[in-house]
Amino acid sequence: MGLYYYLTNHCGCQYTWAGQQMDIPSPLPEIPTPGIKVTTNDRFRYYQNVCTVDYSFVWYNWTDWQRQLDWMALHGINMPLAFTGQEAIFQRVYMKMGFTMKEVQDHFAGPAFLAWSRMGNMHGWGGPLPQSWIDQQLALQHKILDRVRELGMIPVLPGFAGHVPSAITRIFPNASVSHLPNWGHFNSSFCCNLLLDFNDPLFKRIGHEVVKEMLNEFGTDHIYNVDTFNEMLPKSSSSTYLSKSATAVFEALMSADQQAVWLMQGWIFENSVDFWKTPQIKAVLTAVPKGRMIILELFAENRPVYRRTKSYFGQPFIWCMLHNFGGTLELYGMFDSINTGPAAGRDFPNSTMIGIGMTPEGINQNEVIYEFMAENAWVSQPRDVSKWVVEYATRRYGKPDQYSSKAWQLLRKSVYNNTDGLKDKSKHVIPTSRPSYHPRLVPDVWYDVEDLYQAWDNLVLATERLQNSSLFRYDLVDVTRNCLQEISLSFYNSLILAFKDENVTEVSLIGNKLLDLLADMDTLLGSEGHFLLGKWIWAAKNLAVTPEDRQLHEFNARNQITLWGPTGNHLDYASKQWAGLVRSYYRPRWKMFVDSLKYSLHMGTAFNQSDFDNKVFNTIELPFSTNTHTFPTLPSGDTLLIVHQIYQKYRPETYHSAPHEKG
Repeated sequence: MGLYYYLTNHCGCQYTWAGQQMDIPSPLPEIPTPGIKVTTNDRFRYYQNVCTVDYSFVWYNWTDWQRQLDWMALHGINMPLAFTGQEAIFQRVYMKMGFTMKEVQDHFAGPAFLAWSRMGNMHGWGGPLPQSWIDQQLALQHKILDRVRELGMIPVLPGFAGHVPSAITRIFPNASVSHLPNWGHFNSSFCCNLLLDFNDPLFKRIGHEVVKEMLNEFGTDHIYNVDTFNEMLPKSSSSTYLSKSATAVFEALMSADQQAVWLMQGWIFENSVDFWKTPQIKAVLTAVPKGRMIILELFAENRPVYRRTKSYFGQPFIWCMLHNFGGTLELYGMFDSINTGPAAGRDFPNSTMIGIGMTPEGINQNEVIYEFMAENAWVSQPRDVSKWVVEYATRRYGKPDQYSSKAWQLLRKSVYNNTDGLKDKSKHVIPTSRPSYHPRLVPDVWYDVEDLYQAWDNLVLATERLQNSSLFRYDLVDVTRNCLQEISLSFYNSLILAFKDENVTEVSLIGNKLLDLLADMDTLLGSEGHFLLGKWIWAAKNLAVTPEDRQLHEFNARNQITLWGPTGNHLDYASKQWAGLVRSYYRPRWKMFVDSLKYSLHMGTAFNQSDFDNKVFNTIELPFSTNTHTFPTLPSGDTLLIVHQIYQKYRPETYHSAPHEKG
């Protein structure tokens, strides 16, 4: 962290997920006498969401992890989640108890959906989980933990939350279990996992064995993450029941590790406020000795809970920025909130805040927000964000530039200044949502889109001076992509108006413009290596050992970012604007939609959304999950030339587009 402070503040460098600007001056800048002292504000700097493991890290090999761990160390992370390889541990425990291999495999989800089987949301989808995967991930976890500890970090290992394979009633007929609610509208093959009753002696037995096996395999730093009711309501709101649930989890941890500390995601309190009222929250938190539980205030920048719980009734908490849902790529941020929020958490009366954290569901997006948030570890006061983004751009591109500085000022006040509590999950129609005639697709836009377009203007003007910077080219593509997303929305609005006016000529004309835009977007994204579907699929297949594993891995990779389930259970939740995906998945859906609108006008019938949904599912969405067509893993085309052509073609469209500012 001290090294990165020096690199950024004295050498003008930057190290991010999209690349590094490491033009270090020679000779090295000297530190003034008697030196610089920078003190962290909190004991802990936490990193990861339980979903990050699948939305971003699922196909990582050791080379990928080394880069990620370097990023973590440089940005001051000292408490990362370390969930890789846990299936091997649970497999051992369950098979020692008499479960068969198939019964355990039926409990695990596929590689890209493990996070949700771990939390008991569902089981089996995307499986059966290959044994080769289980063995690989176990070996990888050893490397990760060795490096994490070498860097001085405290890894958080998983504990037992009570979710058990359905076969438990075969082995223990008297086991007291209940079905969890249906999460994600899965059918009976995958839904409604069994939860072991907290009073059942098996709960403590399994919890003990899991931690003991984990400790024997990996060693321990005594902090364990356990989430029993993630996005699933408990069967009772009784304070007694909830208190017993917390007691059981903690005692199971303690039985194997007397120094155990339970770390819990506070998402349940933020996501289900109608259930988790003060008595229910207090029952859970006060059932564990103070200081032996840490709450991740997971979405503090948007829904802080510490204020209505008297600082979690005395339990320590970590102020976290969630920021991203599903690993989507929309430009989004809450600069004001993350600039003032951590300090407000520390200053809260009788505050028990002990750290800050970054808990995105997916990474590799909006890097400016994560650079800014990481600095909260050591800055003592809110920063001048206008001044900060100029310095950020200078470090990022390796030199000052008036146009890039202006662009970032405009981005700061628009896409990165959400103040109305909206989440980042994009509800934009194009290109990542299934086409619909109904107004549910009208998106929430929290900024004046002209500010975004003017930022685009300035980045284009900066091209001549900054074109040799790989991070500049990445940002140029990213902003251009988001501008096309906004322009496509105006096309959609015009398309629906033309359909309502029964103007088939206009429907055809505007529909063609929309389809052309998607083709151009795919070409744009294909010119930059960070926006390629082919890399995602290649990484998935590259971890496979057998042809059968390769097929399963590719299915997982494709299904997660599209249907997310057998029937579109979380349709487009983890959508990605990637080259290949736009061309082969999103654009065909929109072509079918345009053709359906024209057919309805030709036949004089109303547009039938239900019929369209069924047709697009069966002919485009479902086949994509099982297709094995290959996609490029290397960029193609001249990024700067492509951006220039797209800018010349589409910027004029913004001067007369249908308004949708702050809608």
